[in-house]
Amino acid sequence: MLIVPECEIANLMTRAAAFDAVEQVFAAMAAGDAYNFPVVREAIGHEDALYGFKGGFDRAGLTLGLKAGGYWPNNLEKRDLINHQSTVFLFDPDTGKVRAMVGGNLLTALRTAAASSVSIKHLARKDARVIGMVGAGHQATFQLRAALEQGEFTKVIGWNYHPEMLPNIEKIANEAGIPFQPVDLPDMIEADVIISITSAFSPSLMADHVAPGCHLACMGTDTKGKQEVEAALLAQATVFTDEVAQSVSIGEAQHAVAAGLIAQSDVHQLGAVINGTHAGRISADQITLFDGTGVGLQDLAVAAAVVDMAVAQKIAIEVDF
Repeated sequence: MLIVPECEIANLMTRAAAFDAVEQVFAAMAAGDAYNFPVVREAIGHEDALYGFKGGFDRAGLTLGLKAGGYWPNNLEKRDLINHQSTVFLFDPDTGKVRAMVGGNLLTALRTAAASSVSIKHLARKDARVIGMVGAGHQATFQLRAALEQGEFTKVIGWNYHPEMLPNIEKIANEAGIPFQPVDLPDMIEADVIISITSAFSPSLMADHVAPGCHLACMGTDTKGKQEVEAALLAQATVFTDEVAQSVSIGEAQHAVAAGLIAQSDVHQLGAVINGTHAGRISADQITLFDGTGVGLQDLAVAAAVVDMAVAQKIAIEVDF
């Protein structure tokens, strides 16, 4: 078995490699060559933690495995550890023998950012210039870095429930040499691309905050009850997702479907756009929305890529197991 510890991931995995891995696995999913297993997610009754498993099998890439982990809300305060903790396990699809164990914390952040940036590449207008950020936490910094690589952006605007956190994303904009401006939510109407990355259970971004032609990447809703944007916004948009079943059950689309504003058939796989079997954006004033729920195949794809890198650089630890 190969081990790639968390401490090595930053020296191995790049945003470009994460982007390629996620784009390819979305395409495989839409082609029917890869599928996710049902998600297990439980409150364990200890340390207020949520723990679960996401897994799947990619026949095209011959990648089989799972990510185990979750959210420990007291970690940072009590132990100076990040609250999200995860590990990816890969198995040989020919024999079932364990192939690798990979640190999953940074990989999760990189694959989540890659998913939204893949949606920007395939769905945003080519003349998009202003990015709006709804949310300014740790993951928002990964989102913005990846997104800025997908176009010729000239301005970043941002809003957060806690305004004192906005310097997190202002720093990323400054590093890219792009001006940053804090705004109120109605001013998001200036944005050509909006990324929402919060843990909210009630909507902040409303339909009248979004201009015609905007592309939205809604990345924070991955649990039943969570909601970042007004359900009416999905009714006005062409909706895409990583996996339809998750979108309508635990993603942003759950609320619009429950309210009867859209049907499950109105939610499309982003992979179909990548493969060319869905037209994607067809007009300059069309609102497109990507509901990024996070799927196990994303984790497996980036983990498999980083294992290959670790082997090539002789960093992977091999143990008899």
